[in-house]
Formats: sequence, C-alpha cells, structure tokens
Amino acid sequence: MQQAGSPTPPPSRAGEGATQVRSPGSDAHRAPAATDAGNGTAPAASTSRHDDYHRASARRLLLIGVACVLLVTLLLLDLTTGPSGMPFADVWRGLKAGPNGGDLDVATILWQLRMPQTLMGALVGACLGLAGLQMQTILGNPLASPFTLGFSAAAGFGAALAIMFGGALPIPNFVVIPVSAFIMTMVACGLVYLIARLRSASPEILVLAGITVLFFFQSVQSLMQFLASPEVLQQIVFWLFGSLLKATWTSVTVCALVFVACLPFIMRDAWALTTLRLGDANARSLGLSVDSIRQRTFFLVALLTAAAVSFVGTIGFVGLIAPHTARTLVGEDHRYSLPLAAIIGAVILVGASVFGKFISPAAVIPVGIITAVAGVPMLFTIIARRGSEG
Repeated sequence: MQQAGSPTPPPSRAGEGATQVRSPGSDAHRAPAATDAGNGTAPAASTSRHDDYHRASARRLLLIGVACVLLVTLLLLDLTTGPSGMPFADVWRGLKAGPNGGDLDVATILWQLRMPQTLMGALVGACLGLAGLQMQTILGNPLASPFTLGFSAAAGFGAALAIMFGGALPIPNFVVIPVSAFIMTMVACGLVYLIARLRSASPEILVLAGITVLFFFQSVQSLMQFLASPEVLQQIVFWLFGSLLKATWTSVTVCALVFVACLPFIMRDAWALTTLRLGDANARSLGLSVDSIRQRTFFLVALLTAAAVSFVGTIGFVGLIAPHTARTLVGEDHRYSLPLAAIIGAVILVGASVFGKFISPAAVIPVGIITAVAGVPMLFTIIARRGSEG
C-alpha cells in the first residue's frame, strides 16, 4: 500500500534517452529555417552575378555601337574629301540621288571614284582586323598578324610577278595582278601549314613557319624589284605601298563576297576561339577539337587576307593593332571582340584614308604608308597600357 501511495519515481534512463532522441528531432525542425536562409543567399548571389554579366554585356554592346557610329562618321568624311573637294551638302544630295542622279559631275565623282575607295577601305580593314584577331588566338602570340606571318609578302610577290610578266598573257593587268596575289597568298598559307604538319601543328611551329615564309617571299620580292626595269619597278613599288586608288566596284564586290562568306563560320566558332585562349590542354578537356579549329581558322584567315591585300596592296599594322584594341575594350569574349576588331580595323584604314587626303589633297598619300607610320605609336601605346595593367 505504501508503495502504491509513494511518489512517482524519477524517469528512468530509458526515459532520458527518449528525451534526448526527441531533441535532435527538434533540431531537425529548426534546420529547414537555416537551409531556407542559405537558399535565400544563393539566389541573391546568382542574381547579382546575372546583373553583373548583363551590365558587362551592355557595356560591350555600347562600345561596339560607338565604334559603328565612328566608322559611319569617317565614311562620310572620306566621301567629302579628295582632290576635287566636295561639300557635305553635295555629298548628301548625291547619296540620295543615287549613281544616276541629275548632277552628272557629283554622281561620277561620288559613285565611280570615291565610293569604291571608301567601301574598299572599310572592307579591307575589317578583313585584316578579323584575320589578325583569329591568328593571335589560334597561335597564342600577340605579334601574329597576316603581315608578320608572310601572307602580305606573298601577295606582294604575286603582284610583282604579274606586273613583270602579266603583259605576255591575253588578260588585262587589273585582273591578272589581284588573281596572282590571291594565288600566292594561298600558296603561302599552304607552305606554312605544310611545314607545321611536318613538325606537328603546334602554335610555336606555325609562328616559325610563318616567319620563314615571310623572309622567303620578301627575298624573292626584292629579287624581282632588282631585275625589273625602271617603269615596272615603279609599278611594283606603288603596289607595295598599299593604296585604295586601285579600288573598283569589281574589287569591292569580290572582297565583300569573301568577307560575307567567311563571317558566319567565324562567328560560329566564337565560343571555341574564346575557349582556346585558356590553353590547348584546358580547351581539350572541355571537348574542343583544337587541331580542327586551328586548321579551319587558318584557312579562313588566308581567305580574308588574300581578299584584302590582292586589290589594294600591302597594308601593315591594321591586323596587329585592331585585335589588341578590341581585347583592351571588351576582353577575351570573341562574341564581342571579333565584330569589334573588324570595326576597329575599318576605322583605322578609313581614318588613314581621310588623314592622307587632308595632308596631301592633290596627291593622295597611300594608306599603307599612313598605317605604317601611325601604327608604331599606336602599338607602343597598347603595349604600355597592357604592361601597366599587368
């Protein structure tokens, strides 16, 4: 009886264990709150990164838009300058009237003389800018360009060959010279690639092969000049200067067709080229066929370079400066740097044309001379800026 009336005994150890088991359960009820808080932080960080990406993309697109406006401005300015002079009002009226406008003098000067030269300058600059950026990417070399790897020298040799011996063919010189320059440019591309394939197509071997081809074609080009008569030598030297005065609607059409045909393939490989900047090993680990993209890009570079220099002659520094400027402005994302390099290349060459007409209206200075002289300080500025950033 006393046991029945005795106070309730304290909880057993089993009871204490049960209490301790429930305690983690209560923690489990509190865990989702912490997890929710973590999930709340992750979306916030993701949203912030998303906003940063969109701001960077908008800034890059803005820079491309500014470059386009600058290019259009220079194109109009180039049309208004020249030996005969022409105010902007007459140019605007001639543009609206078209090539068959009522003012025959304005229509002839604008549409038959100045327009092909201006458009050719823009196309050649765009081709060289694109080609230079692609070469620097696939070779991993900041000095790579169509000029430094021998393609332009090969075109010069082809033109010299046509000028010296083209008269024996039943074909006009204005057809033989660009065709010969185009063929020799493709031959140079084939030589570089063949040398690289024999010693494995690494970027270093491609650069060395390009330098070898450069010296070879420069030497045979000098030999052609030494053997040429004074009249022929004058024609060769003038072609090598690089001048837009040789542009015609036919050359503009051919260059534009090559540029438009290559552009979709180039932009399709924009992501692959961006990945290639990480290095061959990293690019392969991400599933990129490095050799395939390098071969395809090399062929496109040869086409763009051949189309650019075959009609107007040797143009230096554009394919070297435009890619560095584009990378400085928009970074390594080739979706933005490729179009910007093309636009900057066009800006440089059209700007050189305008500058040449301003300093010598009566006898227009070839753009190849302007780009060679102006390219040196521009390249030094880019090097100094990249060095300070490093």
